[in-house]
Amino acid sequence: MMQRWNSQRKKTHFPLLTLFFILFIVVTILHHERSILQIQEDNSGHAHDHQRTPITYVKPNLLNHGNRATEVLDRFSRCNSTREYSGRKIAWADGEPNSGNRKERSESCDVFSGRWVFDNTSYPLYKEPECPYMSDQLACHKHGRSDLGYQYWRWQPNDCNLKRWNVHEMWEKLRGKRLMFVGDSLNRGQWISMVCLLQSVIPADKRSMSPNAHLTIFRAEEYNATVEFLWAPLLVESNSDDPVNHRLDERIIRPDSVLKHASKWEHADILVFNTYLWWRQGPVKLLWSAEENSICEELDGLGAMELAMEAWADWVAKMNSLKKRVFFATMSPTHLWSREWKTGSEGNCYNQKMPIDREGYWGSGSDLPTMRMVENVLSKLGSKVSVINITQLSEYRKDGHPSIYRKFWEPLKPEQLSKPTTYSDCIHWCLPGVPDVWNELLFHFL
Repeated sequence: MMQRWNSQRKKTHFPLLTLFFILFIVVTILHHERSILQIQEDNSGHAHDHQRTPITYVKPNLLNHGNRATEVLDRFSRCNSTREYSGRKIAWADGEPNSGNRKERSESCDVFSGRWVFDNTSYPLYKEPECPYMSDQLACHKHGRSDLGYQYWRWQPNDCNLKRWNVHEMWEKLRGKRLMFVGDSLNRGQWISMVCLLQSVIPADKRSMSPNAHLTIFRAEEYNATVEFLWAPLLVESNSDDPVNHRLDERIIRPDSVLKHASKWEHADILVFNTYLWWRQGPVKLLWSAEENSICEELDGLGAMELAMEAWADWVAKMNSLKKRVFFATMSPTHLWSREWKTGSEGNCYNQKMPIDREGYWGSGSDLPTMRMVENVLSKLGSKVSVINITQLSEYRKDGHPSIYRKFWEPLKPEQLSKPTTYSDCIHWCLPGVPDVWNELLFHFL
């Protein structure tokens, strides 16, 4: 009995000892894991803090930084080194947050929604050979284009009529004023269109054009008025600000300053801005004004364009809106892939003779994320800026580009000449043509 009891006793204590031992091990392991987890959290927290650099907001358009004169960018400027984008943003002055109803939006009709109507009675509004200021880049008939149908299309809004162009009324609107187009070669095309639309009623001895330069000016003595073009393809200061020598391997901008160009445009009465195409040519180098050692950051085109737009918006927000009218023309689309409007085809705008008749058509030449970003920036400016929404109406006009019918600044190779689609210009627009309608829209809103 005693032996049996003792054996039962031994059997009873063994599980208890085992239980205590297991509990001890579990507690030890849990404590150890908790310590490891705490260390990992601390380390990961430090790593996270290292990776997520706090956003720094930069005030744009400052005359100097710490009393240091900022070196002006030109085509010889270089980055000493390049690092990753630091995440810096533009802290621009807010516009009028409650005044988002721009003039054109308050109207009952959306003049930007409509269709193209063939009209060989009223159009073209001027004749190509009769405009002495025509550009060889846009004079398509002069350079061999025989189908002239592109000149005879009129933009017809869906529910109303666009104000009919009247050259004398336009000159009265411009009397004693400076109208300035600011931007890239597409905005220059709109400027040439406006000059061609206006010049015919001004006697030859009462008008003049300054030489092609950073700022080119058409003057009309009778009206004491000028129609000007300022080359500023990226709006902010850049190493591409030379109107002739701007084909560079490395695009450098000051993302926080429009002051170089603003010194030219600030005294204009009516301003028409654009920017878009040059931001689609790859990454952009950012050289902030406060950087002393030419150390650049690199950012994709959309992000860099947003910084530039906000620096520009800062200037607009601060201007005296009672003395100026500011317009912004949305992106001008390209027509590089015919398969987008005709499934299975392999080509581009070359040999296109009719507009696209599919309402609401969008091609890859109009970048929707960029459009949303631009709309977001412009909406914050409210009534300080009026939008000329040229994008959708221009999307339909695959027939309106110069294609091969323009002057090319470099000799074409035999293999190019044998295949016209390889060198067709599907970016710019023939004149007379689509940019004339952009100016009719401008006239409508002035």
